[in-house]
Amino acid sequence: MQFETLTVDIVERVATITLNRPDVRNAFNEFTIAELGLAFKDLGENAEVRAIVLAAKGPAFCAGADLNWMKKMAGYTYAENVDDAEKLADMLRTIYLCPKPVVAKVQGDCYAGGMGLVAACDIAVSASGVAFCLSEVKLGLIPATISPYVIKAMGENAARRYFLTAEKFSAQEAHRIGFVHEVVALDVLDATVAGIVKALVTSSPNAVRQAKVLVRDVSGKTVDSALVVDTAERIADIRSSEEGREGVASFLEKRKPNWLH
Repeated sequence: MQFETLTVDIVERVATITLNRPDVRNAFNEFTIAELGLAFKDLGENAEVRAIVLAAKGPAFCAGADLNWMKKMAGYTYAENVDDAEKLADMLRTIYLCPKPVVAKVQGDCYAGGMGLVAACDIAVSASGVAFCLSEVKLGLIPATISPYVIKAMGENAARRYFLTAEKFSAQEAHRIGFVHEVVALDVLDATVAGIVKALVTSSPNAVRQAKVLVRDVSGKTVDSALVVDTAERIADIRSSEEGREGVASFLEKRKPNWLH
C-alpha cells in the first residue's frame, strides 16, 4: 500500500509506520489522519506482522495539526467540525485498539495531537532531548479528542496541569508522570526500540494480543466476583488454546515454541 504522508516498511515481522512530512514538522492534516487509520487497520489484520513501530522522519516527531488544515477548519460549520473531529477520534481509536502491539519511537518534539498519537500506542520510548507540549489552550482550544488517551497515559493529576497551562515539559518529566516508558539518548533510541520489539515478536502472538486486551478490559475495574470469574475464564481459555498448549509443552520439553520457527 502506497501513502503520500507516511512510509510503511515490514522487516522480519515488524512493521514501521513513519510520519513523512518533515518540512512541516510532521504536523498532520486530513490526509495524514486517513492514511494512519488505513495503515494501522491493514497492519493490524496482517498475519505476517507481529509488532508495529510508529516513528517519524526529521527533527520533530509531530507538531500537532497542520497550519493549512487549521486555516481550512476555521471556516467549517459546527457539523463539519464534528465530522472532522470524529475522523481524528476514529484514527486514534484504531491505533489504541490495534490487535498488534504498537511502540512509539519519539525522536523529536511532540506537541498537541502528536501527544495523542503517542498516548494511543502501547509503549512509548523518547529521546532525552524531546520537548512535549499540550499547546491547545494557547490557541483558544482544548485537547478534547486526544484526552481519553493522554489522560490514561499521564494520569488525571498531570493532565490537569498540562492541559491548563500548555507548558512545555521535558522527556524526563514525561517519564516521571508516566507518559513515556523510557527515555534514552538519541543515539541509542533505535537500539532500545529494537530490543523492545524483539521481546514482543518472540512471545506468543496470541498471548501478546490477549494481554493487550486484558490490560484494557481490567484497568479501573472493581475487584469483585464478576472480575474474578472473568479473569479465571481468560486464563482457562488461553491455557487450552493452541499457542497456550504449545508454549507450555515447549517450555517443559526445553525447545523453542513453533511461533519462533
